This record gives sequence, structure tokens and C-alpha cells, in this order.
Amino acid sequence: MGQKMKITGWVAAGVCAGVLTTVSLQTVARGSLAPLPLEELQQLAAVFGMVKSDYVEPVDEKKLISDAISGMVAGLDPHSQYFDKKSFKEFREGTTGRFVGVGIEISQEDGLIKLVSPIEGSPAFRAGLKPNDLITKIDDTAVRGLSLNEAVKRMRGEANTKVLLTIFRKDENRTFPVTITREEIRTQSVRGKVVEPGYAWIRLSQFQERTVDDFVKKVEEIYKQDPNLKGLVLDLRNDPGGLLDAAVAISAAFLPENVTVVSTDGQLAESKSIYKAAPEFYQRRAGSDPLRNLPAALKTVPLVVLVNEGSASASEIVAGALQDHKRATIMGSQTFGKGSVQTVRPLGPDTGLKITTARYYTPSGTSIQAKGIVPNVLVDESAEGSPFAALRMREADLEKHLASGQGPESKDPEREKARDEARKRLEEEAKKPPQDRKVPEFGATDDFALAQAVKSLKGQPVLVSKTQVIVDNKEEKKDN
Repeated sequence: MGQKMKITGWVAAGVCAGVLTTVSLQTVARGSLAPLPLEELQQLAAVFGMVKSDYVEPVDEKKLISDAISGMVAGLDPHSQYFDKKSFKEFREGTTGRFVGVGIEISQEDGLIKLVSPIEGSPAFRAGLKPNDLITKIDDTAVRGLSLNEAVKRMRGEANTKVLLTIFRKDENRTFPVTITREEIRTQSVRGKVVEPGYAWIRLSQFQERTVDDFVKKVEEIYKQDPNLKGLVLDLRNDPGGLLDAAVAISAAFLPENVTVVSTDGQLAESKSIYKAAPEFYQRRAGSDPLRNLPAALKTVPLVVLVNEGSASASEIVAGALQDHKRATIMGSQTFGKGSVQTVRPLGPDTGLKITTARYYTPSGTSIQAKGIVPNVLVDESAEGSPFAALRMREADLEKHLASGQGPESKDPEREKARDEARKRLEEEAKKPPQDRKVPEFGATDDFALAQAVKSLKGQPVLVSKTQVIVDNKEEKKDN
């Protein structure tokens, strides 16, 4: 890659998996700027002056300017964003996989916060919190009515400060308080296990700074446990993306050396790049290849990649590369469709700008922006199908989303019909008791899609979806 831009990349956490995630490149600023529109800038200054002098009550000048910048950037597309001091700090935490908090993975259930699992070694883990515990209060604030993001913000804070959680443990039918001291948490983005002799499962929940190293360790553990692996499932379901260099590295772990993983194209010269399966495109330290200790068998072991509507950005890069090179069978549902690159540029010591600078393309030259990766084999999330998949937000559903750049978009009447049917089913589902509405955990013994992936690796018949509706992809296919 020579003197090309160094890949750093940061991720943003979002409410919907993939909606605010980003594959990021850090580039140098342009050497020259186009002439500024003076008349419009004078209008902006005039409006600022009028608001400051005429508004019903005094306004904070810094907040006024910050809001103006935020509005200007937000008008571009859903992924461009201005970061003030607080949001920039939270954004940086996302890329490192480190944050200060209690150390739990959470979801929502009946308006309460459900503990999916405590992170091993975290304050919550040491305090004895268990999966399926319900958090009813955070300090003095009732949880019912709070969004997941609001609950997360209340549980996070400064290191060595305390937070009081009120817990309802259903299987013991009791409520009790737990005081937890916050500390720095390191999240685990890689899980895996041998699901049965000869077949293993590795799940990536996000592409962070530590993901590649953790992936290598997990692969080594699996091959140590079962040296004669016959097949591997790479699970990217609900992986919202993250660091570009991590996506290139994970792809390179399975692909022949020097083949193209992904390319990018935009206005800047630095945005026109090709990333290959070679150490110089993903290593963070010169001369240090994080993949050097991987078993050679990983290059040829039969591979299935699981994806769904929540697989976005960096996870789509991996799926697209492995699909185009015919290295893996992609199974599951059509992915989110975020095929744009965001560059993060600091504006000072504690503020920054995340701006869309390029589209990325799979090795065959296909843009998946607003389209997504279509699996080789469509598989549902359960034996009963994927009744609510049509309701999940995708890139093409986002207001002001960037077009694919490879032909006009068209509304799919079949998808709209599927959405109407899904809404009706959802109304019926809401009438059922909570225990009957549980979705199996990824990697669990009742994980239907994983079971189909293992069947595929064994050469056995797979229960293919008969109900999934693919978003129109005709324009993309014309340019291949």
C-alpha cells in the first residue's frame, strides 16, 4: 500500500444494528478548498445574530454553533455526524471495545432491561448478576419507559463511582438491590466453540481493535481442541461492522494471499483504494502480522458464513469478499446494505467530524450500498420462518440514504406486502406470554440457522426459506 493512507477507522454505536455503524478511514485533509459561498455565509451570520439578540430568552452561543454544524452534517446522509465533546468520547470508546461501566450485555423485555449476560470478570459478574435478571431501577430512576441507550448512559459513568441497580430475578421470584462500582470494561467481540466433533462455530459481534487478535486466539483454541476440523461456521449475524482493517484481516485469514478483499471510491484521491489479503493492508504495527500463527488449514476448511438483516458495513465486506472468491457459502438473510465509507477527522482535541467519503465495492466491483449481500442460501431464523424480518430497518429505509451509484433504486411491492403481513403477525405475537416470544440465543443448541449451517457443511439437506423477500437487486446485476 506504500504511502497510501493508514487505516485507523472508528465505529459508532447505534440504536438499530448497522444503522449508525461505520467503516472508517482516516485521511489527510484536502490541500485546497473550493471558494466559499460568501452570500450564504453572510445569511448564516445574520441568522446567528438575530437568534442571539431576538430570541425569547438568552441562548448559549457555543450550543447554537454546535447545533448549526450538526444540522448541516446531518442533512448529508444518515452516517455523517458532528461529534461534540461528549459524543466524541463515546465514539472513541466504541472502537477500542473499552468503556467505563458495570460490564453487562443487555436487551429489552416488557419495558424492562434484561441482562443477556455479564461480561466475564466485570463488576457485574463479580456481583453475581445472572443471565435473564431484569433491571427495574437504575439508582432512583425506574427503567420502564427508558430506551436501551438511555439505560446504558445511566449505568455508565466515571471509574470508581457507584451505581445502584434494583434486580428482579424471575426464577427466584425476588427483587433485591445491588451496588456496583464502575470500572473500565473490555468487551469481547469474539466467541466460539466446537459444536460437535469436526465442526466449529466462531461469532464476531463487532469489528474492534482487539477483534483480530481475539479471533486468532479463538481459532487456535478450537484447532487445539479438534485438530481435524471438517467445517467452520463464521457467524456475522447482527454484527453492525466496525474497523476496516479488522474486516480485511478476517477476510485474509480465509483467502489466498494478495487477492482483492474490497475497494473504495470517492472524490478524494485517498478514497480510491484497493485492499488486498496481505499484511500491509491490515497490520497495525510494521512487520507484525497478527495472522501469522493461524493454522494453515484455515485457508481450506469448508466454510459457511451466517448473515442477517443486522449484518452491516464491515461484516458485509467480509461476506462479500468470501462470496465473490467462492471461498464460503453465505447463508441467512439479505444483509443491511451499508456500503459507504466514513472518514473521521478531529476538529480539535475533543471534537470531530465523521463524514461519508466513499462507497466500497466487493471484489467483483459490486456496490452493496442500499442493497446488501444476498446469501447463496436463504435460511430463516427459526423452523417457523422469519416472520418479522421484513419489519427490520435496512439502509434503504433510512431517510437521505446514499444511493448505490450503480443504477436507480426501485420500490419492491413484494417487500411492502411482506411488511403488511409481518405487522399483522406481530400484533398476534404480542398477545402471547413473554416466555413464548423468546428468540434463541446465537450459538445455542436450539439455534436453527446454525444447525442448518452445520448441515450444509456435512452435505445434508438444508431447510431453505420459502418466505423471505429479497430487495430488488436487478440494477446491481446488470453492472457485473
